Amino acid sequence: MIPSYEDLMLPMLKFLSDGREHSMKEVEDYLADQFNVTDAERLQRYEKSGAPIFKDKVSWARTYLLKAKLIDAPRRGYVIITDRGRDVLAQNLTRLDCKFLEKYPEFFSFYNGSKPKGPTINGGDEVRTPEEEISENLDQLNQALKDDLLQRVLSLSPARFEMLVIQLIVRMGYGGSFEEVSQLLGKAGDEGVDGVIKEDVLGLDNVYIQAKRWTQGSIGRPEVQSFVGALQGKGANKGIFITTATFTKDAWQYAESLKGIKVVLIDRDKLLDYMIRYNVGVHVDRVLEIKKIDEDYFLED
Repeated sequence: MIPSYEDLMLPMLKFLSDGREHSMKEVEDYLADQFNVTDAERLQRYEKSGAPIFKDKVSWARTYLLKAKLIDAPRRGYVIITDRGRDVLAQNLTRLDCKFLEKYPEFFSFYNGSKPKGPTINGGDEVRTPEEEISENLDQLNQALKDDLLQRVLSLSPARFEMLVIQLIVRMGYGGSFEEVSQLLGKAGDEGVDGVIKEDVLGLDNVYIQAKRWTQGSIGRPEVQSFVGALQGKGANKGIFITTATFTKDAWQYAESLKGIKVVLIDRDKLLDYMIRYNVGVHVDRVLEIKKIDEDYFLED
């Protein structure tokens, strides 16, 4: 019998208690052995999505432990226990579940942030339609994807981040071809790229770009003001400021108050949203069709 993802959490944490990095394949094999999951059960897939059931449950157990910061992902496909994870093991728990993990602010924010708000019954059990259930699951999948995507982006070199920005701009319909844009965005700095692109394929107007790959902190009004000054120095009136960080409230207010110059701020969340929307660094894994009755089909003349 395939265990639930909550049943997998504590055994996964115990397996990592040696403090070494382990591949997810090692983790999956260990958990399969611990729960006597047969080879045939490991091949079982969800009827609708086609995803492997056991692998999916292991993956979600990993995700929830990561969100609670009980484990860390030092590199792609590997996990390692954290000090917080060791503290949890020292409590000699018999079971680890989401209710326990909610004591950690990072997990609480992730786990509850995407839950739909609505009427409750039976002491707090939410009343949800199948569509809402699907929406909730998609929200969690997308949030997990965004978190993983951010770590990948932050690990890129300045030159590779430059390529990412170029690809995103082209996918969004600016500047013509990848080759044309890359010729205009060719000067990499310590924190990203700066350059000019064409607003459209006809080259009717220039749009200046500043991109900063920051791993921590926020970008404030002074940095945006400096960018605006650069635009004015070039006689330009359109600019895009892209960052892997966040903008302060003053920065947003300043950009919105500008007259005669339009500056679009793209912060971490918007950057990730655009990457997902335009398939930059991601691809469609599976497509789930939800069909409903075609009412027109059954109308009689």
